[in-house]
Amino acid sequence: MLAIERAPEPTDEARVLIGELEAVLAAEYPPEQRHGLSLEAIFQPQIRFFLARLDGVAVGCGGVLLLADFAEVKRMYVRASQRGRGIGQALLARIEAETSAVGLAVLRLETGTAQEAAMRLYEKAGFRRCEAFHPYAAMPPERIAGSVFFEKRLVSCPRRSLPTATTVRGSAGY
Repeated sequence: MLAIERAPEPTDEARVLIGELEAVLAAEYPPEQRHGLSLEAIFQPQIRFFLARLDGVAVGCGGVLLLADFAEVKRMYVRASQRGRGIGQALLARIEAETSAVGLAVLRLETGTAQEAAMRLYEKAGFRRCEAFHPYAAMPPERIAGSVFFEKRLVSCPRRSLPTATTVRGSAGY
């Protein structure tokens, strides 16, 4: 069973997943072209961070930075051995629900040019390529040379609280 749960503080599982993500990105991009948040920065009040668990084991993560006029997907990652099972889609669905629940209608993200599977996932989920947005738009071109930007318009709803975990019944492919 796949469960998407909010992680309100850094855990060993979150550390391991973020470390794996950093290793993947470090193999593809120089440090100045990697824009991921540190583990400590992820656990701030304006960010909601989620772990994806498959049969109780953490296999992916993703977060959302909630800003005044849009939200940004942060630190999205699913272990390579678990891809193709609907985990990334489930994480994105939870991030979109969280974004809509706080009344925001625009969800954006930055990913890398080498992250082809991620770009396919985002496009399949309805994201469209867009121009660089703040803070990336203010960066020198060489710092975002390896970046691709996406945006999705959401249907927002009035503020409400969300459950701390979402469970997807059945197999991981939802």
